[in-house]
Amino acid sequence: MCIPALAAIGATISQGAAAAAGAVGSAVGGATIGQVLSIAGTAASIGGTLYAGQQQAAAARTQAEYLKQQSQTERALSVVEDERTRARMRAAIAQQRSELAGRGVSLDSPTAVLLGRTAARELSFASQSVRSGGQARQIELSSMRRGFLARAGAAALDGRLSAAGLALEQAPKLWPGLADKRVLT
Repeated sequence: MCIPALAAIGATISQGAAAAAGAVGSAVGGATIGQVLSIAGTAASIGGTLYAGQQQAAAARTQAEYLKQQSQTERALSVVEDERTRARMRAAIAQQRSELAGRGVSLDSPTAVLLGRTAARELSFASQSVRSGGQARQIELSSMRRGFLARAGAAALDGRLSAAGLALEQAPKLWPGLADKRVLT
């Protein structure tokens, strides 16, 4: 049931293509159906090459935009993680102070001051570690984003150059007299 319908559609398309090719052939100045179809095929191939390059470029730009958004999210998460780390460390320092006071150690004693300084250095180190990790992720995402933007430009250029190369390669086949013409006299 489907096969006869497909055959009918195929015949209709073939007849339409032949009629279109004949009309274009007449308009081109007596070109044969084969020449017109060759030109149409080359044009379709060039268009497909350009389209593929544009699609690859668009996909790379989309990926770059995603990485930009991910970078912003990572930055916000890094700030929150730093705040949480500082809060945990301040709570640990407060706990240490209360334990020292509970044991009767004076908070201005050399031991208490040394423990406080050590805890403050640890807080600073933990905070810096979180910030450095966040900065490293920012650098990595930014680098990946620049790579995708470069790929977008390269894909678009590659599509254009491939299409131009295809057109130049096919030109002598489509117009045989073209190869015999002199450019400079």
